[in-house]
Parts: sequence; C-alpha cells; structure tokens
Amino acid sequence: MTAYLFLAPWFAGLVLITAGPLLGSLYLSFTDYSPLGGANWVGVDNYTRMFDDPRFTKALVNTAVYVFVSVPLQLGFALALALVLDRGVRGLAIYRSVYYLPSLLGSSVAVAILWRKVFGADGLFNEFLSVFGLEGGSWVADPSTALGTLIVLNVWTFGSPMVIFLAGLRQIPPSYYEAASIDGAGKVRQFFSITLPLLTPIVFFNLVLQLINAFQSFTQAYVVSGGNGSPADSTLFYTMYVYIKGFTSFEMGYASAMAWFLVVIIAALTGINFLMSKYWVFYGDK
Repeated sequence: MTAYLFLAPWFAGLVLITAGPLLGSLYLSFTDYSPLGGANWVGVDNYTRMFDDPRFTKALVNTAVYVFVSVPLQLGFALALALVLDRGVRGLAIYRSVYYLPSLLGSSVAVAILWRKVFGADGLFNEFLSVFGLEGGSWVADPSTALGTLIVLNVWTFGSPMVIFLAGLRQIPPSYYEAASIDGAGKVRQFFSITLPLLTPIVFFNLVLQLINAFQSFTQAYVVSGGNGSPADSTLFYTMYVYIKGFTSFEMGYASAMAWFLVVIIAALTGINFLMSKYWVFYGDK
C-alpha cells in the first residue's frame, strides 16, 4: 500500500493527462466534433475523407520526404562527427556539449525564426554564396527549396544521436582494432568490419528514435512557413495540418482522425524496423 501511495501521483497523471485524452481523441475521431458545437457520430467518415483531401496528401508527402531524407543524413553526419571526436580530441567534454546544443535548441521558436532569416533573400546563406560570385533568392519563399531548408535544420540537430554514437564507440574494445591492424586491415576495412557491425544496435536505436521525432516535427515548419505551410504548401507538415484542422478550422473530429492515422503510420514503421533488425543488427550474444 505504501508503494501504491507513492505511485498514486504518477497513476493520476497517466489517467488524467495521457490515457484519458488519448482515448477521448479516439472517440472524437469517429465524430464531427467542433469546440464551437456538439459531437455527432459519423463513423469512419473522417478516415475516408482523408484520402479525398488533396492537402492531406500533400502534407503526408512533405512529411515523408522530410523524414526519409533528413533522418539518414542526420545519422550519417552524427556518426561521422562521433568518429572524429572518438580519436581523443583535447577538450572533448566542451566539444560534446557544444555539438549537443543544437539538439536542445533545434525545435525552439527562436531557432526557427533565425533559420528563416538565415535563408531569407538577405540572409547569411546568400551572403556566403556571394563570396563565390553566386546569387540566391529567398530559399524559404521558393516552393522548390523551402522544404530543403527544414531538412537542413533537422540535420543540424545531430547532437543527440552523436552523443549516443560516441558512447557506443567508447564501448568497443581497442584490442579489436589492434588485432585487425596486425592482420593488415586499414582504417576503412576496420570501420566496415568492426566499428559499424558493433554499432548496429546504437544505429537501430537512433534510427527508431529519430524517425518518431521527425514525424512529429511541428515548430520549425510552423514558424518558417508562417503557420500555413507556405509557399504553395511546400512546408505543410502532417502535424501542422492536424493543428490547422483542429485549432484553426475547429474540425476537431477530423484532426483527431488524422492524429490517429499518424499513430498507425509511426507504429507500422517502428514495427517494420524491429522486424528487419534481425537481418542487420548485430548483438554480442549472437
């Protein structure tokens, strides 16, 4: 009873803050609920409506491109930098903290505003290009490049997976590399035959975590696009469209259905990752 007493605040939070609203949104997804009115049961109409909604399709495609391009680039960059820092750089703790900082700030409103300025017509990126005699317009106002700026922003938040990669690299026994060197293996061969196989559990962990986080990205796109996915819906993310439908158009039932559809997408991709992991993730006990 003493244990349950101490756990009571956590259970109360689970029911009132997490499980309750979760189940409530599931019910609302089968209604036409609006905060301005009542809720009428409409069955699966909200779910079938999604596939006739061109903006829903656009938001889904934008998010898929963002996730499947930015996450591999982010993990690759994080691993490369972790390999550099693992060589015993002086002041490692300082570098590790500095490189981790973007992961803490990347989803903030302030950084998103800064990013919009950097890639604006008179931004820092165009000033950099002018050094080489190149000219550029507003990268965030061009439908063909606006999504790319958000991808770069997500890649920039490489700090969290980098720290995890660095911790994994520190767990690989140096004797493995010494034995490989004696056998004549070079640095590239050592990476693909020792480092990468032994890091696959860390790669898998980072992959699942970053995929889930990327699908839930909202703040960056909302601020950069001005809250409407402009220009030409090129930065309309799935979560932003859920927000627009729920809190701008007050179609809370439809927004709840889209939110649950996103849950299904993330769960399916996570399940596929776990199923495929047995073919490429190496554990020491195997």
